Amino acid sequence: MQALYRLVGFDPTKYKLRTELLAGLTTFLTMSYILAVNPDILSTTGMDKGAVFTATALASAVGTLLIAFLAKLPFAQAPSMGINAFFAFTLVMGMGYSWQAGLAAVFVEGVIFILLTAFNIREQIVRCIPKNLRFAISAGIGFFIAFIGLKNAGVIVANEATFVALGPFTPTAILAVIGIILSGVLMTLRVRGALFYSIVLCTIIGIPLGVTQIPDSFIPVSLPRSLAPTFLQFDFKALLNMDMALTIFALVFMDIFNTVGTLIGAAAKTEMMDSEGNVKNIKQAMMADALATSIGAVCGTSTVTTFVESGAGIAEGGRTGMTALSTAVLFILALFLSPLFLLIPSAATTGALVLVGVLMLSSIQDIDLMDISEALPSFITVLTMVLTYNIAEGMALGLISYTLVKLLSGQWRQVSITLYIVSALLILRYILSI
Repeated sequence: MQALYRLVGFDPTKYKLRTELLAGLTTFLTMSYILAVNPDILSTTGMDKGAVFTATALASAVGTLLIAFLAKLPFAQAPSMGINAFFAFTLVMGMGYSWQAGLAAVFVEGVIFILLTAFNIREQIVRCIPKNLRFAISAGIGFFIAFIGLKNAGVIVANEATFVALGPFTPTAILAVIGIILSGVLMTLRVRGALFYSIVLCTIIGIPLGVTQIPDSFIPVSLPRSLAPTFLQFDFKALLNMDMALTIFALVFMDIFNTVGTLIGAAAKTEMMDSEGNVKNIKQAMMADALATSIGAVCGTSTVTTFVESGAGIAEGGRTGMTALSTAVLFILALFLSPLFLLIPSAATTGALVLVGVLMLSSIQDIDLMDISEALPSFITVLTMVLTYNIAEGMALGLISYTLVKLLSGQWRQVSITLYIVSALLILRYILSI
């Protein structure tokens, strides 16, 4: 057991095993929706839904294990929300490529990640992010997480006149509101495992409300579906054109900024981040992400990335790879217990997501708001993460605005060469997408 503790960075004299395990369970519960949502999205391309479910669970487990043992951090990985939609609705349904070509693109993207990480290029990109923007990223992700929870529960809905509006008080929305208040009360009372208990209680409350659906012939255990329909289903010939090259380029940047944003955002205000805003073992974490992306493509799923919902487990006290290890084990068990965990409605996790957002908001106080050249890019980062529903877009626009404001105001020396290069590439990406 001591050997295992060392492998995942767990020191029993500093951390409590129960806390780490509970944090891992909380992380799993807040992100387990991906096991239902990802197959739904990717199956629209013609992929076998059962195979995608298995691929999603396996890729999530493997990626999270890599985080546990390589980086020794309490983060979890799974197919990225946002990038999976890009894969299905833009790459396949919009541009007309087969899903086999899409998986080939994801695999190549993962290989490029591995090379960028091995040669420290990806780490240099991370370290070029100014300190104030790192704090803004944390706050922005806090808002983004809360918005995801409110949207998924129907508390916030689309509106033709105002884009978004308060939704009707459906049973689902009511359950979400109960979860928010319950989570807030339990955390105020300093109940250990508050977010986990909130999820469990809301799932139970959801039964009489009709939100938690229990099938008549409910059997909690089932064998995993076969991977055969999606395993190693690559079409590399389709990659030999400029459109696909640009697509891979876009995938690279989306994954880089999703992962970096999550690592910086969730690690803020903990001992996992130093005074300069650098996350410990970030190179190893990024290598885990790179490997998981290629492994996920082999299994049959879109880009795997570090999940922003990891913040829920960190909020519960998770600090080491033991948290990630416990989350990975649950993903493996989910292969056999899918009918059971799929009972948890997304509304039951809304409270946890909103409270994580509240905790991450505290980093705003560390932003230098008196310097407009620092405050404006930070504001753009936070605002656009929510308005574009995309962490990567928020980071990209924040970095571009930071570079331009500093350059045009005569403060060009405050911008690193790496950031100039990154900003130029990001601007080029937007130009090419016109």
